[in-house]
Amino acid sequence: MSLEENLSKLLTRYDELQALMNVGSGPKFAQLSKEFSDLGPIVEEIQTLRRLQKEFADAKALIDSGDADMKAMAEEEFHRLKPEVAAQEAKVHLSLLPKDEADAKNAILEVRAGTGGEEAALFAAELFRMYERYASQKGWKFEIVDLNETGLGGFKEAIANVTGRNVFARLKFESGVHRVQRVPETEGSGRVHTSAATVAVMPEAEEFDIELNPEDLRIETMRSQGSGGQHVNKTESAIRITHIPSGFFVKCQEEKSQHKNRARAMSILRARLYDVKRQALDAARSADRKSQVGSGDRSERIRTYNFPQGRVTDHRINLTLYNIQEVMEGGGVDQLVDALTAEDQAERLAALT
Repeated sequence: MSLEENLSKLLTRYDELQALMNVGSGPKFAQLSKEFSDLGPIVEEIQTLRRLQKEFADAKALIDSGDADMKAMAEEEFHRLKPEVAAQEAKVHLSLLPKDEADAKNAILEVRAGTGGEEAALFAAELFRMYERYASQKGWKFEIVDLNETGLGGFKEAIANVTGRNVFARLKFESGVHRVQRVPETEGSGRVHTSAATVAVMPEAEEFDIELNPEDLRIETMRSQGSGGQHVNKTESAIRITHIPSGFFVKCQEEKSQHKNRARAMSILRARLYDVKRQALDAARSADRKSQVGSGDRSERIRTYNFPQGRVTDHRINLTLYNIQEVMEGGGVDQLVDALTAEDQAERLAALT
């Protein structure tokens, strides 16, 4: 089916939905209403394109008519409209791309120290705080679910629940191995060391996304623990939930309430299982995620943070920014996310056309 046929089909469907909704309510009214609402912005873009295409065709017709009086004005209109039509066609193409249903969801963010010992743990902590600052700048809520800290302020593992508008859409390309090159504070000779941390971003799953059988869960309670006496209490408020069929387990101890820790642990467990489900449904995405997340070894990387040179390089799109401090403060993250999103859209558009 050609692009023009696709556009005509969408416009016809929009008119059908409008007629069905005018008839009145019914058992499928909510479903039809959502489809009508989803199609609305796409239809507006198509109608704008059709209007521009008609004006462009009219200008070309006047140029070809041989009317000397109208030719100069028509040529001016022709050259003005040509880039507008091209830009609007691109917008329509983007609007036709299949939507990732998870894009609008909240996200579970997990950061773990990889290769590099204590320096890797310190870098993991800095990455985690970078995302926390980025979330704050976007107006999102960033709730720490679990921290496994080291004695020097690093994080062996850190998990957060990030909630807000289009969180997963903005964070999903952050999954992978992040490498750091710098002189550690503990390094006396001034040599540059290379360490790594892994980031995993998963869409938060609703109960209807993943149904958990209570018989498949082993739930354990324990006292909260933390370095230097942090997060410690005398009651068994910490929760560890193991999903027996998959072997996944989640521990949550940041809340003083056992009930809240349990709810958060269940949320993370659902997110992990939902992510596996998404991978199973999309083999291409599964292979991509496997190559991105990896094992935390320094040789597997999607991005490098080189502090001596002040640069951040994303190896997937060969993008280098020389504003590492701005990135680590959260403000420069959008430049990376925007570029990755644009590349993803370009690849999907190429496949679509």
